[in-house]
Amino acid sequence: MTSEALTSETFLIGAMAGCQGSEPVTAAYVHIPFCRRRCYYCDFAITVLGDRLRGEASGTVRQYLTVLAQEISLTPNRGQALDTVFLGGGTPSLLSVAQVEAILTALDRQFGIAATAEISMEIDPGTFDLAQLRGYRSLGVNRFSLGVQAFQDELLAACGRTHRVVDVRQAIADLERAGIENFSLDLISGLPGQTREHWQASLAQAIACRPAHLSTYDLTLEAGTVFGRRYQPGEAPLPSDTLTADLYRLAQRTLTAAGYEHYEISNYARSGYQCRHNRVYWENRPFYGFGMGAASYLDGDRVTRPRTTTAYYAWVNALTAPPPTSLKASAQPGSTQPGLTWLPDDSRATARLRDRPLAAQPLTDRLLDTLMLGLRLREGLHVETLRQHYGTLAVTKILEGLQAFQARGWVELAPIASEPQTIRLTDPEGFLFSNVILTHLFHQLDTEAA
Repeated sequence: MTSEALTSETFLIGAMAGCQGSEPVTAAYVHIPFCRRRCYYCDFAITVLGDRLRGEASGTVRQYLTVLAQEISLTPNRGQALDTVFLGGGTPSLLSVAQVEAILTALDRQFGIAATAEISMEIDPGTFDLAQLRGYRSLGVNRFSLGVQAFQDELLAACGRTHRVVDVRQAIADLERAGIENFSLDLISGLPGQTREHWQASLAQAIACRPAHLSTYDLTLEAGTVFGRRYQPGEAPLPSDTLTADLYRLAQRTLTAAGYEHYEISNYARSGYQCRHNRVYWENRPFYGFGMGAASYLDGDRVTRPRTTTAYYAWVNALTAPPPTSLKASAQPGSTQPGLTWLPDDSRATARLRDRPLAAQPLTDRLLDTLMLGLRLREGLHVETLRQHYGTLAVTKILEGLQAFQARGWVELAPIASEPQTIRLTDPEGFLFSNVILTHLFHQLDTEAA
């Protein structure tokens, strides 16, 4: 995409901070870090098992699940059953049905899982069969996200995926035979060598699979990945910036014409099938996070777990240890040591590695997070809610800052004199250039705060 345009997850990473205190926690993310191989674009916290090993046969996987269950059991119950659970990765479908059952049982035992909960699971083509799907479904998993990425074998090979289009066809057939209607397909645009014709064909074939939900992500080059070392944005064999922007517009036209609602920057759904779990993130609500590299967001405090198994195991072990004397002596809100904070208000989890001090998040930071996340959603943000939480002056500055983008057709709002009920980005142009809009607002609000 152009230097101004959106990369699919530019503003989501690291934004899980903003709401405070007493809001009930009804969502849990569980990270399953195991993959057959590392894809060339992937910088997630994963452990490679190889092409032949699966969860039930791996001592590494079994050890991880034991520690994961321990972390879950050491996390205080906040008194409300889970309404959404998301098993992400990695490749959760490398786990056996019994192993997934053990995770869900641990969650249910510690927090309770509501009878109407959305329980999502990421699955990759070629890593499961019909019997597994039926087994997962029997456990209560009722939403599946299939990592397709492309419908061209040459593109799949180019980005290091282990599956091919024939595996996608088999996966879709198994989902249908298992009677699973609520499934999502993931696609990636901007891959090396990808053309407009490739993308148009992938969209058409995805629609023909009749998923309830589709996610379309623009390739992001991450430092330390194979692609990050090989390529520069906008340079061949990657599509040009102009082409990647056009691919975003093409997806919006094609998928909305097929009956999918473009409800979030990168996500489309048929009526009634928006991802309830992901909306927790975008609405800036609290959630539990479990497993290597997972982030949690509780009481306005974001905690990211270590990204390697060794460090993660030590981290969980620290939850069971009594706090050191030095920490006991300074066990007050705001007191920290590098990487470790004593939290006296937690009855069981006594020590955590942390991203930042315990001090309350500044009001301006909370506002920026709210804008960052809420404007990803098509419905945008309610002006009156912003005013109640952040004050009239902040809302006035936001509306003033957005006037130029309204003139460009990127933002929908009324003139200042007749204040709008909501602020939202237009589809597709506002979404496409959301980073430009947000960067401008951030600079303006930061300047005012200073």
